[in-house]
Amino acid sequence: MNTFQAIVLGLIQGLTEFLPVSSSGHLAIFENILNVDENNVLFFAAMLHMGTLASVFVMYWKDIVELVKEFFATLKDLGQTKSLQINKNPTRRLGVMIIISAIPTGLIGFLFSDLFESLFTKMIFVGIGLLITGTCLFIVERIGKGKKTVYGMRFRDAFFIGLCQSVAIAPGISRSGSTLVGGLLCKINRPLAVKFAFLMSIPPIAASGILELKNAMSQGMAGVSMIALILGVAISFVSGVIAIKWMINIVTKKSLVIFSFYTWAVGVLVIVLATMGIL
Repeated sequence: MNTFQAIVLGLIQGLTEFLPVSSSGHLAIFENILNVDENNVLFFAAMLHMGTLASVFVMYWKDIVELVKEFFATLKDLGQTKSLQINKNPTRRLGVMIIISAIPTGLIGFLFSDLFESLFTKMIFVGIGLLITGTCLFIVERIGKGKKTVYGMRFRDAFFIGLCQSVAIAPGISRSGSTLVGGLLCKINRPLAVKFAFLMSIPPIAASGILELKNAMSQGMAGVSMIALILGVAISFVSGVIAIKWMINIVTKKSLVIFSFYTWAVGVLVIVLATMGIL
């Protein structure tokens, strides 16, 4: 992998991880275009995930610190009162909802990850996934208008949003898009929906990065220079921060429909090129 390829893939990973357009789908497309064999850059891909994970920590570090503090406070209350007291404050309830959302994501990821990963070998599935992502965004923009706060969220809401996130292991399905769709369908208010989507993305992004690192340990940095690695990770981090800022503004003030048209257009193009044998 040369420096140009590393820069492009870092930019794609950072932007598309948090915009509702599917980072996995776009990486598959650009790896194909740039003639990058993903099996030869496993370590690089894992480090890109770490770069985007760092962008979430930077943007939501205050919330994350409060969630960690509240986690230990919950353990203390559990020991003293034998109760979680999940409604003690908004941060504690939010943390419980994030944990619940991780259950279906973890289970489905563990049971079906190999099946879904096999679909990435055919670009036509990436195109179909992008069409599905765009359609879901278009529909939810029409019906997903709610006012629920964190106290209005129910366990079933968190579980459903986690279930939506788990679908994103399929090619072309956006993780941020699916979680936003789930949140808005549950009638959660938009600022909370986008905040919840990004915070609940921390466990799966971290798990994905750790698993990729584990699989890449035997390979090491073969085929990737240190300069290319540093540039790719740095760009994935910076572009991730920018993407999160964009999403906060777009979801709370504007419309997701623009991403529907984009994913439809890219999805159709990918399907056509894949059918023609170009991709």
